[in-house]
This record gives sequence, C-alpha cells and structure tokens, in this order.
Amino acid sequence: MEAIGHDSCGRGDAARGSVGRPAPEARVHFRVTRFIMEAGVKLGMHSIPIATACTIYHKFFCEINVDAYDPYLVAMSSLYLAGKVEEQHLRTRDIINVSNRYFHPGSEPLELDAHFWALRDSIVQCELLVLRVLRFQVSFQHPHKYLLHYLISLKNWLNRYSWQRTPISVTAWALLRDSYHGGLCLRFRAQHIAVAVLHLALQAYGVEVPADAEAEKPWWQIYTMDTEIP
Repeated sequence: MEAIGHDSCGRGDAARGSVGRPAPEARVHFRVTRFIMEAGVKLGMHSIPIATACTIYHKFFCEINVDAYDPYLVAMSSLYLAGKVEEQHLRTRDIINVSNRYFHPGSEPLELDAHFWALRDSIVQCELLVLRVLRFQVSFQHPHKYLLHYLISLKNWLNRYSWQRTPISVTAWALLRDSYHGGLCLRFRAQHIAVAVLHLALQAYGVEVPADAEAEKPWWQIYTMDTEIP
C-alpha cells in the first residue's frame, strides 16, 4: 500500500512511546477526534463533513506542535470550517452549546454574555489561523465513495448466505470511521484505505472471496488500481 502526503503524520514510530504505547500526542489526538465525531453527530453532520473536520484537525497538527494551541479549540474551528467546505453550514452558537454540553453534561446552554462572545471570536479567529496554516487547502478526497462502490460490488460477488449472516458492511463502515482517530487519512490514498477496511472486515468474520485462491492476483488488487469513481 503506497503512502502519500506528510511522512510525519500518523506515522508508526513517532506515534508510539518508548514501550510501544501510543505517545502522549497520539492519545490527545485520539480524544479530540472522538470529541469531533460525537459533537458532529449531535450537530446533525453527515459522515463526509465529520471526516473533513477530522482531516483538517490532523493536517493542522502535522504543521503545528500540539502544545501551541488548544486542541479542542482547533477541533471546534475544524467543525465550523468543515461545515462550510462540505456545504452543511453550522452556527457557531450550536457548536459552542454542543461542546459545552460535551464537557459539562447536563448543563444549560450558555448565556449570550461576554464569555460566550469571547469564545465565539476565538473559534472564528482560530478558523482563519487553520486556513492560513493549511494554505487554504481544505478540500479532501475521502474513502467513503470508494467503500460504498466496493461493498456493492462485493455483495454481488459473494453468495447471499455469506453476506447476510455477517455484518461486513456495518463493520467496514465502523472501521473507516475509527480510522479518522489517527492520521491514516493523510498518509494513504482514499481507495487504499477503503479496500483495507473492507479486507479487515472480511478477515474479522472469516469470509473468503470466491475463487480468490485460484485467481492470478488477490481480489483487493482489482480495487486498488488507479481508477477514479465519479
């Protein structure tokens, strides 16, 4: 599988501590991207805008040290910016209230006081910072359309019993969502990530692709050829 983009993003050695555990930065990014996903769902965002928000967040911290800015503020700005990029616009007030409820469960929406407006201004200013750091390159190709295409193709390839008795589709989508906790979205091509999560889902349930053993090439190589899906 061919790696692309920033070699320093989501890489194995740098993302692990001295004893093989995730480095502190990796743990921070995991928690913050989890916040992005949960807040995105509560804000009614679709899968692609949430994926874009996670990618913006990871790409920003490929350029900037994690100690330089509050990761959660960057995350809130990433949600706001992703909504614009993917044309699912969000109000800063909704982002602030959802975030406040995330950190303080059961709390009431914030009053429109000086604290609220200061936080709103921080999100807007941070959005401009993110845009400058990323050189306004905030449009990404995600694996979702590839995975959908591959699942439809594979469903017709496998026998009906194998498909119905195992949640391959649900598992593949869950694996794809979880992949955004790290920097895989910046390291590998979208179609390669899509076929990787599909391959892992098949392995998890012991499902074999028909005639794969007799084929000249593994089944996944058919999907990883450099072809674009409109």
